[in-house]
Amino acid sequence: MLMPLPATLRRLVKEYETLLAEETLAGVADPSRRLRDLAYTLCVSTGTREITAALDAARSFLANVPASTHGTAAAMTARDESLAAVAAAKPSWEAARSRRAAGAPSPTRRDLTPRPGHRPAVPSGASAGTGSGR
Repeated sequence: MLMPLPATLRRLVKEYETLLAEETLAGVADPSRRLRDLAYTLCVSTGTREITAALDAARSFLANVPASTHGTAAAMTARDESLAAVAAAKPSWEAARSRRAAGAPSPTRRDLTPRPGHRPAVPSGASAGTGSGR
């Protein structure tokens, strides 16, 4: 069975346990969406169907991880931080929607006017020299 990177699994377990403790202390009746997502991810990652079994499997797996892979936590944290920075730099859907509503062109739309010297592609089944009447 495939297992996630130890640093990722460690982060998932820690986040799940922290959020569970926070919600338990707050007296939350129903688990939050994030807590349910973490439980699902842990179950899928460990090949189990219940969160208690997933946590047991994750802890067992992490206890048997060789010491050489423990250094990947810093690399994963740096990777997560860089991904977060990239995501923060992207314009949000709301910003794009408001630009469109204001009449600004979409930044992803290509300009469809032909460039000078550019010959458009001929549709399949048509020949380049026919139909022009010249």
